[in-house]
Formats: sequence, C-alpha cells, structure tokens
Amino acid sequence: MTSKVVFLLLLSLVVVLLPLYASAAARVGGWSPISNVTDPQVVEIGEFAVSEYNKRSESGLKFETVVSGETQVVSGTNYRLKVAANDGDGVSKNYLAIVWDKPWMKFRNLTSFEPANNGRFL
Repeated sequence: MTSKVVFLLLLSLVVVLLPLYASAAARVGGWSPISNVTDPQVVEIGEFAVSEYNKRSESGLKFETVVSGETQVVSGTNYRLKVAANDGDGVSKNYLAIVWDKPWMKFRNLTSFEPANNGRFL
C-alpha cells in the first residue's frame, strides 16, 4: 500500500471515531436520565434520601415513590431524584434530592434535599 492510501485510511478512521469519542466524553460528568425509576437500586436511593433527611431535620416524611431522576458519573454516582413523600397529614409533595453513592466503599451521602419547585431540574 502506498503512503497515500494509508493516509486516507487513517483519515477515514479519525473521521469515524472522533464523533464517537466526543459523544462519550460529553456523557462523562454530565447528567443522564434514569429510564426506569422503579429499578430497586433507584428506589433504595430515594428511600435513603427521605430517611436521611428525616434524621437530619427531625421530620416525619414517608417515602412514596421516585417520580423522575438523573445520574452523573463522578467518583461514584450522583443521583438527582424527584421523590414523592407524604408529610404525615396525607399530603404528598415532591422533593428534589441529590445522593452521592459509592457502593464499593459502602458510602452514601445525602448532598441536597429540598421541596421541588417549578423551574428547577427534573
């Protein structure tokens, strides 16, 4: 093969692979939607968020369901969830929770928990 053919093959390979690399690089560190919010792992994270919030605030919220969510790959996984919880008076409200999870270290931390309002994520 001549050097011109080799050059064209390499150039073609770069043209094909570069968009794939850019697409993968955009996902690392970015938020990705959770397609199945009823997955037991996602539900467990939602339950943890409500339970941890209750411990910190001496509140009595009762977890109902994960409404929607996103994940972010970091040193572990960040879960950004909209959870429905009952305040004990029969009123269900949505809350936004961020949980950082590192299962190989048995580490889980509630980073943020607040009432959901329009205009925020999810």
